[in-house]
Amino acid sequence: MTQPTQHDLAFTHAPIGLVVLENRIIKSANALFAEVFGGTPESYINTPLEALYPSREDYERIGARGLAVMRTTGRYADERIMRRRAGALFWCRVRGQSLTPDAPFRHGVWSFADLSQERPLVALTVREREVAMLTCRGLTSKEIGRELGLSYRTIEVYRARLQEKFGARKLAELVAKLSGMPL
Repeated sequence: MTQPTQHDLAFTHAPIGLVVLENRIIKSANALFAEVFGGTPESYINTPLEALYPSREDYERIGARGLAVMRTTGRYADERIMRRRAGALFWCRVRGQSLTPDAPFRHGVWSFADLSQERPLVALTVREREVAMLTCRGLTSKEIGRELGLSYRTIEVYRARLQEKFGARKLAELVAKLSGMPL
């Protein structure tokens, strides 16, 4: 039996959940990834990433947004709701690096950090999740409206609903609660 290399050890025991993806299919997962999502690292081999999203629509929408960004930068990062193997939803910080810039999803390394301790899950519609994600990225209502094909006034209605659901009096307080920052 061969000894694991330092790179193997670093991947396996990294203090963040890591996966190697090929065309959005998990080819390798580390121990912390399996701990966060449930199961063993080996149980994720050849698992479509779609299985860890709340819905197929979320998988497709976030994938399209990520692919557009990765085509120019080779990297993507966001905070989103994911689904554990047992079905529970939770907030997750996701970051990816493509190893094949000409086809960003062909081969890449992705990290997944469980944010459930800092950010409790509040029941949100798909559109509210989109607005929350884009608000956390610092986009204005007009910018979010352009990205989602909605009027800025509609985005303001969604933000008002989010403020109510999160018990935030102002937009800055909502952003703090969404991002898990202490108040």
